Amino acid sequence: MAKQSITFIDSEYYPDYVELAKILYSDVLVRFYDLVHESTDSSDLLINITKEDKNLRIQLLRIFRKYVSPDTSVEMLKVKRNIPSIISEFSTRFRDLKEVKRKLYPRDEPDPAIMALLYEYKDRGQKGYELTETFFTWFEANFGENYEIKGPRKAGKDLILSNELDDFPYNAPADFIIYRKEDDQPLVVGFARYDSDRGGAQEDDRISGNRDKVTMILEYQQQYDIPLKTLFINDGPGLLLGSMWRDYSAVEEYGSGSVMVCTLKMLEERLTTEWLES
Repeated sequence: MAKQSITFIDSEYYPDYVELAKILYSDVLVRFYDLVHESTDSSDLLINITKEDKNLRIQLLRIFRKYVSPDTSVEMLKVKRNIPSIISEFSTRFRDLKEVKRKLYPRDEPDPAIMALLYEYKDRGQKGYELTETFFTWFEANFGENYEIKGPRKAGKDLILSNELDDFPYNAPADFIIYRKEDDQPLVVGFARYDSDRGGAQEDDRISGNRDKVTMILEYQQQYDIPLKTLFINDGPGLLLGSMWRDYSAVEEYGSGSVMVCTLKMLEERLTTEWLES
């Protein structure tokens, strides 16, 4: 049952995209090499990277993290005002710049592994965007006459529930909200995720987080006596790992009819007007 209900969004095979990665990212790597040789030490290298334009800077920070500072995330490094404190707290663990220079590929032979990694970053999150877009299209085709779905169709900022729902007490993000057009009544708070690969502690964190979301929405539903439900659109082969499928079923049971977990292939059978209005 589970395997037949999963949607697979295709990925490119390695090393098929390496040549394209070289075209897209060789200039980024060359600029990193230049900055390495222009800098006095690893901290200076980080400071020099932050002076680059945003799009180039993010790519350079990804390379910096691989060569110099695997302890620091790109999310941490890309906030310019954090750089002095990061240098203060982490620079003792930066790889020495002399060692970085020794490890660099020759300038005329850019590192294919790094360029492949940059190429893979390019599509990070893309499957989740495709999942959300497909769901929005399906929902509008099947329910668009009487219901409206609000939220970023692909990339975009999450909805903040305290901004969207009257007197909602938490600044919690959501991917979409479904409203009844007739009276603008919110009926469903939704979350969409595509899991290519997940297990272990990540699996536990995901399920625990989903249960917390359900609890928040149930409390709000009961306090204001409104028919607000929770819908998880989850898909991908990661659902077949560990106890994920069973754990999602437990989240649905915890909601006592107010929670539904669906893959794209389950929508036709499960997501009905009766459930939206129940």
